Amino acid sequence: MKKTLLLGFGNLDRQDDGVAWHILNRVSAQYHYSICECPEEIPVNITEGLDVYFLLQLMPELAEELAVYERICFIDAHTGSVPEEIHISPVSACFQNSPLTHHLTPETLMCFVRDAYHKTPEALLVSVRGYDFQFERFLSSRTDSLANQAVEEINKWINLSTH
Repeated sequence: MKKTLLLGFGNLDRQDDGVAWHILNRVSAQYHYSICECPEEIPVNITEGLDVYFLLQLMPELAEELAVYERICFIDAHTGSVPEEIHISPVSACFQNSPLTHHLTPETLMCFVRDAYHKTPEALLVSVRGYDFQFERFLSSRTDSLANQAVEEINKWINLSTH
């Protein structure tokens, strides 16, 4: 398997905003690994060539860590700003200005990886529709169902690197 990272981000304590953590946990369970309730500070290896990592937000400092991977799948929640409930798209290295000072896109982060480390990992974004953003650690029923579908799509993507 090509060295692969599943990188989820969001707020685990804000219900559907933490969908990426739930997805990472479900994928990890398929490899008989349980990720910590308190997200780790570093990527966690769940099987040969496959790491998972969950963060509150993307940061420029991640570029160095990401440069060692051949494939990266970014996983996040969205609030309906895209038409699909599960939006899957390739991520190209492209600097994007943001009106929010604490918002870094996967595209901009991949731009940092390319420019600073001369690496261009294959990258994908899986964005899952969130419906409820209360102060809870469980998913709404609608997003929970979508999370299961996202796990299936991510597994297909993971398996592409093993063939």
